Amino acid sequence: VQLQASGGGLVQAGGSLRLSCVASGRTLNNYDWSWFRQAPGKDREFVAAIRRSGGRTYYADFVKGRFTISRDNAKNTIYLQMNSLKPEDTAVYYCAAGTPILSSLREERAYGNWGQGTLVTVSS
Repeated sequence: VQLQASGGGLVQAGGSLRLSCVASGRTLNNYDWSWFRQAPGKDREFVAAIRRSGGRTYYADFVKGRFTISRDNAKNTIYLQMNSLKPEDTAVYYCAAGTPILSSLREERAYGNWGQGTLVTVSS
């Protein structure tokens, strides 16, 4: 499956952005989907995931209540709605698709398909 992420940009603290990840080649229901991010000088970290079966969602503690992951099967697209953005949310955001077991859902090694990344910059 090929992934194309978009929607990043420059926003002031407290603002919102919606990231999109369009999938081609396979339908959404074949995979679990996640967003990861990598800030300058830091390792890539898990942000959010949505499971292929049932659509249950999972979030990193630092985005709970601010970010929402969702999917539109008709458009073959995964979204990450980001509200109340903080300067520490500045990073390149990546979408990923895979079939991890639940215990590995937050691990990047569990995903075999990655988008190219989209830069989010939050100014203070």
